[in-house]
Amino acid sequence: MAKTENISYSLAEMKDKYIGKTGTADRDEYEYELRMDVLGRMIKTARQERNLTQEQLGELIGVQKSQISKLESSTNSATIDTILKVFKALKAEINFNVKLEKKLIKLA
Repeated sequence: MAKTENISYSLAEMKDKYIGKTGTADRDEYEYELRMDVLGRMIKTARQERNLTQEQLGELIGVQKSQISKLESSTNSATIDTILKVFKALKAEINFNVKLEKKLIKLA
């Protein structure tokens, strides 16, 4: 019986092959959706840690419960202003990193 060799691939290699190389439209869209999913889960976790309902959080920042639901389920691309309001209402710190030509820019 012939011996078969197992081949393994890294996650980056699999993304390149099945989604597209970094910098392509498909890959950019995938990465954006992934970040929105993570952000949505962070909002939900922080809200639950503060023992707030979606409706209560919405009232704190002046939006409907449905907007909070959409943020948490990542079905809505929110503005930076809305995201900052959410984390401020949750008394949570959020940090953004900006990289310009491989140099990290820190905002004061």
